[in-house]
Amino acid sequence: MAGPATDEAAGRDGTPLLDVRDLHVEFRTRDGVAKAVNGVSYSVRSHQTLAVLGESGSGKSVTAQAVMGILDSPPGYVTRGEILFQGRDLLTMSGEERRRVRGARMAMIFQDALSSLNPVLTVGDQLGEMFRVHQGMSRKAARAKAVELMDRVRIPAARERVGQYPHQFSGGMRQRVMIAMALALEPELIIADEPTTALDVTVQAQVMELLAELQREYGMGLILITHDLGVVADVADHIAVMYAGRIVETAPVHEIYKRPAHPYTKGLLESIPRLDHKGQELYAIKGLPPNLLRIPPGCAFHPRCPMAREVCRTDEPELYRVSDTRGSACHFWRECLGEHEH
Repeated sequence: MAGPATDEAAGRDGTPLLDVRDLHVEFRTRDGVAKAVNGVSYSVRSHQTLAVLGESGSGKSVTAQAVMGILDSPPGYVTRGEILFQGRDLLTMSGEERRRVRGARMAMIFQDALSSLNPVLTVGDQLGEMFRVHQGMSRKAARAKAVELMDRVRIPAARERVGQYPHQFSGGMRQRVMIAMALALEPELIIADEPTTALDVTVQAQVMELLAELQREYGMGLILITHDLGVVADVADHIAVMYAGRIVETAPVHEIYKRPAHPYTKGLLESIPRLDHKGQELYAIKGLPPNLLRIPPGCAFHPRCPMAREVCRTDEPELYRVSDTRGSACHFWRECLGEHEH
């Protein structure tokens, strides 16, 4: 099912900004074929923030790499599906067309800013390069734009710091530089892949607040990839939860937090530290995510699921339509919601 997220993302303005349909990605390794993405469908429109959640290895970053066209191939291959950006399938574009879209119309913020920035070039040179390459600006004009961008993402003393190198910035400031690079050409879509992972809690909140503010100001679509439900509550409109390469739940953010419709989502929510649980042991989902070379039959989550029954071990659940705005890939989604079969 294309999913409730697709219908909502289309909204009144017609075609979604990004529409991922039935995407499959596999990695061909010496040990076998790892099925990293298994039929993912989601959409996002302008002015909307979609949070894609899940543990490491769930396929959320691989999906984003496929969207951006930066999947390492080999060993990674898109084997099926469509990635429609403003109605055009990115997978059928030539390499040159794809490069023109990347950076200018869609951009990505990576989680490790230090390794993503060139250590031997100043921050100003790296920001200015976007304008020199894509817009043919002079070095002086590009440097002025770099200062402007650094001011925009609230890097103090931008005019003095534009000539500094990445290692001279703190982790939070480097992340702001990455956000500035993504914003440089005012793209319609930004994908932020774990943008706050290496930052302390206070800086995380500042970076998330900045992203939300810029998203509102520029009116762009934002896909926020994270393993932490705690960081997206105030910024996301819609959430897609991934497990073993599939979307297992999709819903508006307030519905997910109020009443999750999948045991995995419920487990993720219960593992968020809470002030009113001070001194209590933190909940953890038992077991480990599956090996993608050998995904369990039936529901991939069943070996870790407290609700698992025989049907879960044999029959893979579809993404059931719970309502017009949400779906759940659980045979017992009604029980998750506290409802009962009629």
